[in-house]
Amino acid sequence: MQRLLRLVLFVSFLAISLLRAEPFGPVPAPAWSLPDLAGKVVSSDQFKGKVIVVDFWATWCGPCREEIPGYIKLQETYGKDGLVIIGVSLDRRGPEAVRKFAEREGMNYVVVMGDAATVEAFGGFDAIPTTFLIDRDGNIRDRKTGAMATADYEKVILKYLH
Repeated sequence: MQRLLRLVLFVSFLAISLLRAEPFGPVPAPAWSLPDLAGKVVSSDQFKGKVIVVDFWATWCGPCREEIPGYIKLQETYGKDGLVIIGVSLDRRGPEAVRKFAEREGMNYVVVMGDAATVEAFGGFDAIPTTFLIDRDGNIRDRKTGAMATADYEKVILKYLH
């Protein structure tokens, strides 16, 4: 069953990967509360006034993994300016597997365990990575489906960061 899900997500990714970043909104971002990898609840309310990248991903997703080094770099470079990267893992193997992966990859940003309700709250989508950019006022400004070069996505982020 999991292989079938992976295949469906991969085919969906290929079908829509050309869409890339899509200007979106402004639409109010949904409120959410999800457990981090240690089980502590992280809430969207904690990030008010920040520019937030909400990236839905999974450890088994190749394009998702390709983007991680870029997100690490963006968090290092712009965290002091109010950028917050949040990785919402859709892995079914649980937080321990994701924690090991995150440690191995050196992920320096917030990682939480996502669920179907959160995917639906963000409007539902069929492929990962799917990433939302939320401005300082809490509005979704961009939706990105598929992987994008860090330098290209950085330009999108900077429109709202400065």
